[in-house]
Amino acid sequence: MKKVIKLLIAVMVLISCENKKEVISVDAENWKERVLSRELDGSLISGTTYLSIYSQIYNRTEHRTHDLVATVSMRNTNRTDSVFIEKVDYFNTKGDLIRSYINKPIYIGPMETVEIVIDELDRDGGTGANFLFDWKMNHSSNEPFFEAIMISTSMGQGLSFTTQGKKLK
Repeated sequence: MKKVIKLLIAVMVLISCENKKEVISVDAENWKERVLSRELDGSLISGTTYLSIYSQIYNRTEHRTHDLVATVSMRNTNRTDSVFIEKVDYFNTKGDLIRSYINKPIYIGPMETVEIVIDELDRDGGTGANFLFDWKMNHSSNEPFFEAIMISTSMGQGLSFTTQGKKLK
């Protein structure tokens, strides 16, 4: 009987390992295709945008949290011009840098959206995670728009909300 129980436990462990989701959800191929092959024009306008996200929220008490999946959208609101993203940094609640998503500038084409997904299992950001985006654009262009949607549909309930980026001075 003990052997059967040990076998069942071993099988359960193996199954749980095989079903484990990837924590960092970024389509690397999509980002590689966006890397600029030339230097950015020095006449472009620069900006930085702050975006708050929540990979966890408090549930009932400050000692109990609920995990969320976050979709971070970087949107180009221009009909004809591209915008350029130079840096995307993700910070946790304490302000520690968790990861940088790009190491070379990328472009976002007219009316296009590029997304980053923070998996529900990725608890690194905590309850006060945030992003900083460094970007450039032409003088006559609209600024890029940054937005996050957080969602959870566990335990038969749905929870969702959004946040929007704020341009920093």
